[in-house]
Amino acid sequence: MHARNAARYATLVLAAGIWFLSKFLRYAFPPLFETMQASYGISNAEVGTIYTGLMVVYASLQFPSGMLSDRFGSVRVVVGGALLASLGSFVLAFNSPAAVLAAAAVLIGAGTGAHKTVAVGILSRVYPDRTGRVLGTYDTFGAYGGVGASVVVTLFLVAPPTLDVLFSRLPGATWRGVFLLSGVVGVALAGAFARYVPRQLSASSVVKSDSEETPAASEYVRQFSNPAFTAFILVTVLFSFSYNGAVAFFPLYLSEVAELETTTVNLLYSALFAVSIVQVLTGDVSDRTGRLPIVVVTISMAATALLGVIVFADAGAVVLGAVVVTFALGSHGFRPVRGVYLVEILPDRIAAGGFGIVRTLLMGAGAASPTVVGFVADGFGFRTAFALLSASLVGAAVVAIGLLLLDAH
Repeated sequence: MHARNAARYATLVLAAGIWFLSKFLRYAFPPLFETMQASYGISNAEVGTIYTGLMVVYASLQFPSGMLSDRFGSVRVVVGGALLASLGSFVLAFNSPAAVLAAAAVLIGAGTGAHKTVAVGILSRVYPDRTGRVLGTYDTFGAYGGVGASVVVTLFLVAPPTLDVLFSRLPGATWRGVFLLSGVVGVALAGAFARYVPRQLSASSVVKSDSEETPAASEYVRQFSNPAFTAFILVTVLFSFSYNGAVAFFPLYLSEVAELETTTVNLLYSALFAVSIVQVLTGDVSDRTGRLPIVVVTISMAATALLGVIVFADAGAVVLGAVVVTFALGSHGFRPVRGVYLVEILPDRIAAGGFGIVRTLLMGAGAASPTVVGFVADGFGFRTAFALLSASLVGAAVVAIGLLLLDAH
């Protein structure tokens, strides 16, 4: 019985493992910037540009990966992406010119960018009755990829004697073992995914074949004529703009406006990510109550808390800590429900590509947000910048409430 239950969740475990590895590789770069500069003889601007290239390629792959999934099969795209990211990791395991570092970063960006848009569709098909809980678990794994990257990179930089012995033959430095191990794990996960997931997809109660007729490009565009779809995209874009801007500048805001000590700021900042486990709860509850009620609750919670960051800026660490945690709970709680709702309102044949379009839009808004916030903060102060972010999130909550009221009728 236990073996059957374990096999039942093989798709979730493998998809979550690849998502964890994707986030791990993305967040392994920043702690290694100084080390990479020394190894490759490059400047701050150059290493920053290389990392920006990784992120831009990652963002640009959202729609193409979904469209390729709709045309050629979801499993092929996920496996191909994992192998591509593994190839980039193996390249970084050995000494090379800086140009090769940039090429490897692009490979990692492309490989990891091919995953989530497609994986969400796969999970919604394999677990149609528990999609919210499953996506909550999946997103939680990803959220801790950054934590894992920080721990593992630190371990390799310190290089205990055991690691020195194991990786002393690497032509370069011990820290390159981070990418060697990542590549090995990526290949193993890709192989397991290719072997087990097609079986569970074929056994799924949701009828959808990877060999269906190729969707026309106009089918993706046509979805924007659906008011509910367009309105929810607005919710996700406004949320992404607010969340990314707030997360990028929370440390400076708490330090300069709230005048908190550095250690307190770092503690509160880590709390933003530590509570991401709430995604499992909100995803599970949405399976029982419906998606839109949880969307409204989580977005409203995050919007109220972001306003509280401005109102209670002088209230001290305890009050601000409670406000920051509330913002994090609402923000993380929204994520898995957003994915499920979008997949449910899109036709099955274009679900992956349609979700890819949405992810491209929201990631574009998220990428632009820090620049906007920085400009407003320089010209008018951080309180004004955070007021702008609050207005965006309140707007998302208002639109979400409107969708819920329309859905009730």
